[in-house]
Amino acid sequence: MSVIIILIIISILVALFFLAVFFWAVRSGQFDDTVSPSIRMLFDEKRHKKTNGAEKDTEEEK
Repeated sequence: MSVIIILIIISILVALFFLAVFFWAVRSGQFDDTVSPSIRMLFDEKRHKKTNGAEKDTEEEK
């Protein structure tokens, strides 16, 4: 029974270690995307027309 308690404590410590490493990586900018913004400007985006009910009403009145 004492082995299970020791294993649970060790697994919690390992999980806390990995959580701390993850937060450190996020705060230090390891997951910042520096490549996509420079590539994104090379591609044209398809633009969709947005229509709402007010525009349709004014067209029908004419």
